[in-house]
Amino acid sequence: MLRITEIFYSLQGESNTVGLPTVFIRLTGCPLRCVYCDTAYAFTGGEKIAIESIVSQVEQYGTQYITVTGGEPLAQPGCLQLMNKLLDKGYMVSLETSGALDIAGVDQRVVKVMDLKTPSSGELSKNRYQNIDYLDSKDQVKFVIGNDEDYAWSKEILTKYNLSKRCDILFSPVMGLQNPGELADKILRDRLPVRFQLQLHKILWDDARGK
Repeated sequence: MLRITEIFYSLQGESNTVGLPTVFIRLTGCPLRCVYCDTAYAFTGGEKIAIESIVSQVEQYGTQYITVTGGEPLAQPGCLQLMNKLLDKGYMVSLETSGALDIAGVDQRVVKVMDLKTPSSGELSKNRYQNIDYLDSKDQVKFVIGNDEDYAWSKEILTKYNLSKRCDILFSPVMGLQNPGELADKILRDRLPVRFQLQLHKILWDDARGK
């Protein structure tokens, strides 16, 4: 059984599969409290659903792309079993994780999209840098950038861990705090080997749940 906040079908709004029809499975609960969090409604509540029932719901949508997200999905140990079952059925599974919990047990077939929390998140101390060792070329590291300090810090981490040689890097502005054009200009100015991304779902549907 897993506690689930919502299961919905939408366009992928982030990562290197942006725009692709995807089923999202949002697990309930998160040990972090990032200042800019846009899914605080997933901290509590939800409904306990058997893993087989979750898989059955996913099958209704007829897409091969599945994103397991939260909250922090790895806060529920059964998340690993869910992803394994989906993988065994031939789905392409991505995991959106905060980077604060150990990812060593995640199946190598899963595409891991892992945050490294920037200073403005308020959760910088929660970053588990050992997780970087478990990333490979299909995975992605996301930096959510709210100000100049975040940008400078992110550049330092890129260099320190040679991240661009390990996996894709995503720089995403905090909506309403970091001007997207200014962030794009900085990336070009500094010739960073990163992918600039906006949250497509927010552009299309603002903050509507289930989108």
